[in-house]
Amino acid sequence: MNAKASKPRAAADAWRLGNAGRVLGNALTRFESRVLELMATAGHADTRLSHVNLTRHLDLEGTRITELARRARMTNAAMTELIDQCEAMGLVVREPDPNDKRARTVRFTEDGREWLRAFGQAVKKAERELVKEIGEDAADVLLQGLARYAGTVESIRVAGA
Repeated sequence: MNAKASKPRAAADAWRLGNAGRVLGNALTRFESRVLELMATAGHADTRLSHVNLTRHLDLEGTRITELARRARMTNAAMTELIDQCEAMGLVVREPDPNDKRARTVRFTEDGREWLRAFGQAVKKAERELVKEIGEDAADVLLQGLARYAGTVESIRVAGA
């Protein structure tokens, strides 16, 4: 194929690099990478994005495994594997569900709550860095617009929300 023939194809494929999904994905990758760097600096170098996927869906008072899997859009088996990893790290514990002894509820341990506090601080710092880089007005428009676009997605129950 000659250079002339490949040029129109490259232009035709340009949408793949600049579409909203790609830009949002790249921004998310950068943001999450920064949060993980900050977590490592705070002494949580073993934290992986998969662990965040469990903990972002876990209510402070505990959540059933099937509900965690539903919220994370994962199979129960995949969620159980994440729970195993986080349990081995001391972040969570499984207990019998008080309403159904056949079911298991996952909750944060005290170490897990400390991890969650460190994670919250890392997220806040990464957000401050984002605001500093793109400006406060742009960040406000971005976050408000994305919140409106995303709508309501059930994830966790937050007291007072």
